[in-house]
Amino acid sequence: MEPAEIELSNEEMILSFLAEGGADYISGATLSDKLGLSRTAVWKHVETLRRLGYGIEAQPARGYRLMKVPDRLTPLEVMPLLSTRDLGRTLHHFESLASTNVRAFELAQEGALHGEVVIAESQTAGKGRRGRAWISPPGKNLSMSVILRPEIPPTRAPELTLVAAVALAETLTEAGAVAQIKWPNDVQLDGLKVAGILTELSADTERVHFIVLGLGVNLNTDASDFPDDVRDLATSVKLARAQTVPRALFTAALLTRLEAWLDRWQEEGFAPVRAAWKSASSTLGQDVLVRSDAKELRGVAEDIDESGALMLRVDGRLERVLAGDVEQVRPRKG
Repeated sequence: MEPAEIELSNEEMILSFLAEGGADYISGATLSDKLGLSRTAVWKHVETLRRLGYGIEAQPARGYRLMKVPDRLTPLEVMPLLSTRDLGRTLHHFESLASTNVRAFELAQEGALHGEVVIAESQTAGKGRRGRAWISPPGKNLSMSVILRPEIPPTRAPELTLVAAVALAETLTEAGAVAQIKWPNDVQLDGLKVAGILTELSADTERVHFIVLGLGVNLNTDASDFPDDVRDLATSVKLARAQTVPRALFTAALLTRLEAWLDRWQEEGFAPVRAAWKSASSTLGQDVLVRSDAKELRGVAEDIDESGALMLRVDGRLERVLAGDVEQVRPRKG
């Protein structure tokens, strides 16, 4: 299916044209013709962009050239980079939120459409698994929640966590940081957590009303940004590859990859997702300890089943694990 045309503001369209021009100047007359605006109106929009932090050079008789883009995740930065059909077409941007998932859940209850996205530059009380916090300092990472309205029974909702994990791992790998997936919802670089996924839903017994898919990715976090209790357990893409990540470009790439996997999941079912997840897994084949509210299990992680549950070999028998924290342990002696 071809992606639908995204409606851009005049500032977004100017940015898009200037970005396409690269190091070349785009004349005011050309921008005026493309936008159907007077050259004075074009100049006013350029001035607005400059006030927002965009470095736009102007030369008489040559036009405008984009020199610098602020590292922000507003629609101005993200929308011109999108090639999606639905995801991100409406983007709710906030300087700071306690939790993008909480805000997205509220918007979904108010009627937000499939594909609407909530992004915060800073997250102060993000929701992790089992009540844990996911904190993100201002302007460094990606804290994003996507509203989905798939026509599926509630029993299939857990599959979306694995869909998101596959899309996220592939986007990270494409960005130069080879990623692996730790069951059920962590993405790792070199054995350290770089991203987490939290899926929340509203449903009745027959159908899902909506799902909020929360994605937290440590992109440009420095070691000093991590709290003491997680500093040895977490990393960022910047730390892993010694290079700053363009956050808007990464966000657009992730939304594109996620939409492609959602489409494939809807059309072909869970099987291709399961295969891709297994090929990127850091859990399968390992001796692990799984902690849940009810009990602890130690065994070899052999597989995930057709719904994404972990199949754990414990003392010769297979245990099906639906939820829990996984810790890799040293193999037993003897």
